[in-house]
Amino acid sequence: MAVDEALLEHTGRGASLATLRLYAWNPACLSLGFSQPFREVDIAEIQSYGWEVVRRMTGGRAILHTDELTYSVTGPPDEPNLEGTILQSYNRLAGALLVATRDLHLPVEMKDGGSSNNNHSNPICFEVPSNYEITVDGKKLIGSAQARRKVGVLQHGSMPLTGDLTRICQVMVFTDEAKRERARQQLRARALTVETVLGQEVAWETAAQAFIRAFEAQLGLKLEVGELSQSEVERAEELLKEKYAHPSWTERI
Repeated sequence: MAVDEALLEHTGRGASLATLRLYAWNPACLSLGFSQPFREVDIAEIQSYGWEVVRRMTGGRAILHTDELTYSVTGPPDEPNLEGTILQSYNRLAGALLVATRDLHLPVEMKDGGSSNNNHSNPICFEVPSNYEITVDGKKLIGSAQARRKVGVLQHGSMPLTGDLTRICQVMVFTDEAKRERARQQLRARALTVETVLGQEVAWETAAQAFIRAFEAQLGLKLEVGELSQSEVERAEELLKEKYAHPSWTERI
């Protein structure tokens, strides 16, 4: 999360090119949405698994990042693929996500843009698809969120490749076990992994290459492989120390 924000700052002021970043998580990490109460997390249970907790700068509900491909797109407000309204830019990027997942032979569709997920009673993000998210038979496959700042735009999201999506229910607070079990059942009914759809695992690198091809073809880009600059690394380290690894940010609500 610190790297994503460092990239947002650098690309937004022209110190770096607009960036597509593809990454994974180790160890697994629960990310909370910007305005999600920290009290919804069972910290003792998280620690028992050796997992971590972070708060995103984007909205939405909790996501357990593990066994997945995570992407982020950062750029200035006038970047052609990011300009306009949130939904306009979200739709453009969703088009690339749609092409990427079809490249992996997934029978995906794009969620209709006429409605949004306003269900804030459930602490888990992947339960219901929102506008322009990628689905299979109505079940969410890729969840995304966007933050717009004066300096630029950040959109990031995740595509679960394998594993049990209901693991997140074990580390969230529910008033009783019956509600936890209902959350598990709802999650199974409304979200899925790439492996669940295809009946076989897809390697992270295979998925990443599909994303690269799709972003180039769909958005008319020529991507260049690069490493973080020294300035980006230093800023990410600052943000980690002062914000993302600090209770004043993670536990602020």
